[in-house]
Amino acid sequence: MKCPYCNYPDSKVIDSRPSDEAIRRRRECVKCGGRFTTYERIEKTPLMVVKKDKTVESFDPDKLLNGMLRSCEKRPVKMATLEAIVGDIEKSIRNEFKKEVSSAELGRRVMEALKEVDEVAYVRFASVYRQFKDVSSFMDELSQFIDDRKGEKK
Repeated sequence: MKCPYCNYPDSKVIDSRPSDEAIRRRRECVKCGGRFTTYERIEKTPLMVVKKDKTVESFDPDKLLNGMLRSCEKRPVKMATLEAIVGDIEKSIRNEFKKEVSSAELGRRVMEALKEVDEVAYVRFASVYRQFKDVSSFMDELSQFIDDRKGEKK
């Protein structure tokens, strides 16, 4: 690391401490003895979302959160819970080392999470996400959901 005082190209690390988003390092120039602090951050590769029409856009956690908020309107679901779900979804995708994820995959993951948090929010989200063509297809989804719930309670 180049010294900010004398521009000498070499320095030694005196102290190193991790923080939430970076590693803080205290350095000392081997030539002039000047001390300075640097921060080392992990460079995140952008996560891309492939839409149904095959267009690609960058992943926007706020957009995902807003969709979930609409589903949870007038429901007893805390904002912190929804933010945690969005964070968990993004983290799990990044941990799989995926650079692209389909909007269908995102929707499926949101539905799985909402099913555990609030059943009404789950049904609301599913109704938009699945784009039901008629009432019978919506009722089929509800029947499947009810059957799954009965199987879990046994």
